[in-house]
Amino acid sequence: MRRIRRRPVGKYLVLLLVVLAVWFLVKGLKKAPPPRERRAAETLAGERMVSCAHCGVNLPQSDATAAGGRFYCSEDHRRLGES
Repeated sequence: MRRIRRRPVGKYLVLLLVVLAVWFLVKGLKKAPPPRERRAAETLAGERMVSCAHCGVNLPQSDATAAGGRFYCSEDHRRLGES
């Protein structure tokens, strides 16, 4: 009686999956994102934050309303003045 040989296809498939996983892991580590602090500094470069003299909310100076050397978050708060 002849004995049938089985080929270890499953072993090769597992080996292929391990090699692919290692390859993707190494490839992903090479393209690591920049540190969080540097990204935040690049995004907000040069924008000065000011506080509303009425309610105290912080906002960019370019969005604030200025009057009498003070900054306000809206025209209503500028009219109401400092609290």
